[in-house]
Amino acid sequence: MAGLPVTPAVTDALPKTYDPVGTEARWQRAWEQSGAFHPDPAAPGEPFSVVIPPPNVTGSLHMGHAFNTALIDTVVRFQRLQGKNVLCLPGTDHASIAVQTILERQLKAEGLRKEDLGREAFLEKAWQWKAESGGTIVGQLRRLGYSVDWQRERFTLDGGCSAAVVEAFNRLHEQGLIYRGEYLVNWCPASGSAVSDLEVEMKEVDGHLWHFRYPLSSGEGCLEVATTRPETLLGDTAVAVNPKDPRYAALVGQTLTLPLVGRQIPIVADDHVDAAFGTGCVKVTPAHDPNDFAIGQRHNLPLITVMAKDGSMNAAAGRFAGLDRFDARQAVVAAMEAEGFLVKVEDYRHSVPFSDRGKVPVEPLLSTQWFVKTEPLAARCREALENADPRFVPERWSKVYRDWLTDIRDWCISRQLWWGHRIPAWFVVSETGGQITDTTPYVVARDAEEARAKAEAQFSGGTHAHPLVLEQDPDALDTWFSSGLWPFSTLGWPDQNAADLARWYPTSVLVTGFDIIFFWVARMTMMAGAFTGQMPFRDVYIHGLVRDEHNRKMSKSAGNGIDPLLLIERYGADALRFALVREVAGAGQDIRLDYDRNSDTSATVEASRNFANKLWNATRFALMNLDGETPASLGEPDPDALQLADRWILSRLARVNRDTAERYGSYGLGEAAKGLYEFAWNEVCDWYVELIKRRLQDPLQQRTARQVLAKVLSELLVMLHPLMPHLSEELWHGLTGADELTFLALQPWPAVDRAALDDDLELSFADLIEAIRVVRNLRAVAGLKPSQSVPVRFVTGRGALAAVLQAATADITALTRAESVQVLDPPAAEAQPAAKALAGVSGELQVLLPIEGLVDLEALRARLDKDIAKAEKEIAGLTGRLANPNFAGKAPPEVVAECKANLAEAEAQAALARKRLADLG
Repeated sequence: MAGLPVTPAVTDALPKTYDPVGTEARWQRAWEQSGAFHPDPAAPGEPFSVVIPPPNVTGSLHMGHAFNTALIDTVVRFQRLQGKNVLCLPGTDHASIAVQTILERQLKAEGLRKEDLGREAFLEKAWQWKAESGGTIVGQLRRLGYSVDWQRERFTLDGGCSAAVVEAFNRLHEQGLIYRGEYLVNWCPASGSAVSDLEVEMKEVDGHLWHFRYPLSSGEGCLEVATTRPETLLGDTAVAVNPKDPRYAALVGQTLTLPLVGRQIPIVADDHVDAAFGTGCVKVTPAHDPNDFAIGQRHNLPLITVMAKDGSMNAAAGRFAGLDRFDARQAVVAAMEAEGFLVKVEDYRHSVPFSDRGKVPVEPLLSTQWFVKTEPLAARCREALENADPRFVPERWSKVYRDWLTDIRDWCISRQLWWGHRIPAWFVVSETGGQITDTTPYVVARDAEEARAKAEAQFSGGTHAHPLVLEQDPDALDTWFSSGLWPFSTLGWPDQNAADLARWYPTSVLVTGFDIIFFWVARMTMMAGAFTGQMPFRDVYIHGLVRDEHNRKMSKSAGNGIDPLLLIERYGADALRFALVREVAGAGQDIRLDYDRNSDTSATVEASRNFANKLWNATRFALMNLDGETPASLGEPDPDALQLADRWILSRLARVNRDTAERYGSYGLGEAAKGLYEFAWNEVCDWYVELIKRRLQDPLQQRTARQVLAKVLSELLVMLHPLMPHLSEELWHGLTGADELTFLALQPWPAVDRAALDDDLELSFADLIEAIRVVRNLRAVAGLKPSQSVPVRFVTGRGALAAVLQAATADITALTRAESVQVLDPPAAEAQPAAKALAGVSGELQVLLPIEGLVDLEALRARLDKDIAKAEKEIAGLTGRLANPNFAGKAPPEVVAECKANLAEAEAQAALARKRLADLG
């Protein structure tokens, strides 16, 4: 804002330099200490609620948290400005397997195991970790300016959430939807626990495909099978072929002799087998592969487990017992080769499931676990989705959600962990010699007292005369079980009379990434349908991932994450928030954040910091020129006193207000940010402020200019508040003089002044702005000094444009240092005496800058010749590069496209310079 006049009315409300870190900390304290975001369920206003996706208490904030936070808080703050009774409820997740893995790793470094501490001491250690790590996460979320109700903060293991988990488990068990049984689960040998699908990461690895020969028991031939896991053949119970495969039709029902084992196994026909893949024969190991398990169920095949839960081979593996699974793999291959059963070995790149926490390949293993019958729960969700309940934004994600609910298996909810919600089931171990076995009877109850009463009613007396001994199941529930209850357990469920539940449930929107639709979103809807009869949120706003400067997904394992706190310290939280949201091209799209890892800088976030500085300086300029008045004291401008620039900016203000509210309300957050940026930077700061500078110094014109400037800035700050809450709060207080307990965050959204909307004026004013740009460009080409005046002529046959140019003559004169301004129609321009002039064109407007006698024409011609030569050299180089087949055919498409764009620009510059040279004669 160079050249801004400083008047004696300058206020001390804003310091000269914007300090984002200090400003943000001050407003975060003020909002929280005043309870600005602590809503009363009895207060008026349409309810609007969000329960934030609870981050895991496993470390610190990452850029995904920052992105999700920025999106949620933008939505929430806008709805608050709309006058709604808004609750944004924060919380954290106990992340059972992740935290336990971290703690066990720490113990291992000390030469200890968790069993050395015992369950109680280990859990004390876990709670200490939660206090430290969870506190860190919450502190970092505060740094982002999250407008959540910290007084209602929840944790998945707190008393209320834990009570909800126990109640939910009991109700599902009473309805026959929770059962205990032996099924195939993902088993992590490193952590010694079953893991959910979400905790399994598929990785591409280089391996081998071993082809083995299985002889027919009749001695009349053999079948060839292939496998990537030879150690599992020890548990084979069949070989399957496709029922329509004519090669093997006559063999179905016959048996094979399993090599190395000698067991007779049948040849079965199953539609799962792809006859076109390999030999069309598939070995079936039902206890070690989910697809094989399904085949085994269909053909009533035995289940033979040949691996222990620590990843070693068990007694059923015969001579290979005791070997680690990978050592056993090599030993089995060697034995098959030695006995003549190995046909060939192929290099084979394939996907292998790894435990996300244990970092080792998982094993599908048979295990007795607790399961939820999901189909009855999913059916209710599918029915609700027919009525777009919930509504997905973008809508395409509803198909992903529906597909998951359609192709669904029962959910294994037990984990062999100590940290988490302990399963509310008590085994009557006195019935099985004091040990928990797969056949030990159990009761499910809400507490130990109820469990004993149930057990005594069921087992006391008769053949159960001995004293009953109960032992609670040592396992914990899958973290996603408690997370599935999050939208209503946090609001007071199962207490149906809870005020928060009655007021804010169902919640209004869930904002989350697409990568957990299957694992979290669907589980929340299934649980909510079962316990509340409603879907837990009206909308599901799906966003993409934050990608690094090379467009790679950020992850800790890849080592390419960016610590958002580094950027917050350097540029401020508002700058980071605005940068992240502005990058959103459309709902559900990934965003890219540039980052220099050597200097911990980001050009994108720096640009947002520059935008904050621009707003800061514009507001200071206003304060310097409002003579101590505020928008309220100045009042609304008199429509009859408005000048052309005033009417234009007020029309633009009304349009931006209307468009921004619509974008915020429909989750077009990136579009809202881009629109506000363009309006604030280009139209308000660069044009309107420049246009009114002279009027602000004129006692006869300054009041209207002050009124419009104050109105535009105050409403702009309200509209920017959801995106840049701290900066807008600070500037709004400086502009309005509001007291310290009155917050912009709680103000009403400004009404749209529909009477101010003027489509024709906006179009014509855009042409006026472009005309001024052309004049300035021609002055630069001519080499005129800033102080040098020159006549300006506009030629247009469009009456409306000519009228705007005539009305803005004084503005044009001031902004272009014009000696005089003429607006002519084409016939009048033809009648003018010929003169040396530089010409420019913008749409239906020709701009002439007569320069004869004002500049050295020979020097100008020489400069234009030099420009033409430079452009022609660039054209030759780019043309040659594009003609080279090694470049055009092999370079990345974006590089080729950039080269073509540069060529087109160079050709246009050369043509323009030639035209100007010709105009000089």
